[in-house]
Amino acid sequence: MKSNGIAAPGTSHQRGSAVALLLGVVGLSACQSQQVLQQESALSAAGFSVRIANTAERQAMLNRLPADQFVQRVSGGVISYFYAEPSVCGCLYVGSQQAFSQYISNQQLDFEAAQRVALLNYYDAAWNWDAWGPWGPLGPIYGPGW
Repeated sequence: MKSNGIAAPGTSHQRGSAVALLLGVVGLSACQSQQVLQQESALSAAGFSVRIANTAERQAMLNRLPADQFVQRVSGGVISYFYAEPSVCGCLYVGSQQAFSQYISNQQLDFEAAQRVALLNYYDAAWNWDAWGPWGPLGPIYGPGW
């Protein structure tokens, strides 16, 4: 409230604090989004393909995976890597052993760091790979419960 052209005590400071807080939140969000975009670019450059969680079933399955972390799955001797990004793009990145190796090489990770990146061997009997469509050149077509 103003009186004779002078702001009420604390009003200007409160507005300044609110603006600073808002700018901090926006800046943090932009920074996080930038990091996600860089990760997505690195995954695509390495040969990972993206699958959008554009149905309720896919979204539910995407949320079952650990976010922003590689998981490894072996089926019939074929190793595949998956990277779930539920917060920004709502998508699943799928790659072969070759794509994962290329990602590690592109990121210039040493052997120990590379092992820490994908130590999870993911298995979930309730997972329905059919909901993600045929994989085609990405690898074998996985059946229910894969």
